[in-house]
Amino acid sequence: MDRRGFILAALALGGCATVGQPPGGAPPAPLAELEPLYGMQAGREGLTIRVRSGGCTAKQDFAFYVDRRGGAASIAFGRKHVETCKPVAAGQAELTFGWAELGLAPGTPVFVLNPVAAAGV
Repeated sequence: MDRRGFILAALALGGCATVGQPPGGAPPAPLAELEPLYGMQAGREGLTIRVRSGGCTAKQDFAFYVDRRGGAASIAFGRKHVETCKPVAAGQAELTFGWAELGLAPGTPVFVLNPVAAAGV
């Protein structure tokens, strides 16, 4: 098969790999995999986020992605493990990620990509 035939085959098969819209016609929300945050604060030691917790949420349950561009950084946080403990009451947990842990120098401008949720809603 020559290169032209390969490209045409790839384009034809690429249509088979597309995913349709979910029922109801609403497209999937971008960044839907990211954990909603109740708050965040940049401090001297690092970046602290506040997330939903039933009492057993730990920092190790989260992964982060850092994108550095133009002297600033964009950070996204996602939960690696679903919290499985039985909550006594709906609560929150504060998790601090150090600047070195994030691979950033203190004072670097940071943009957090996660959605912000209202507490208690």
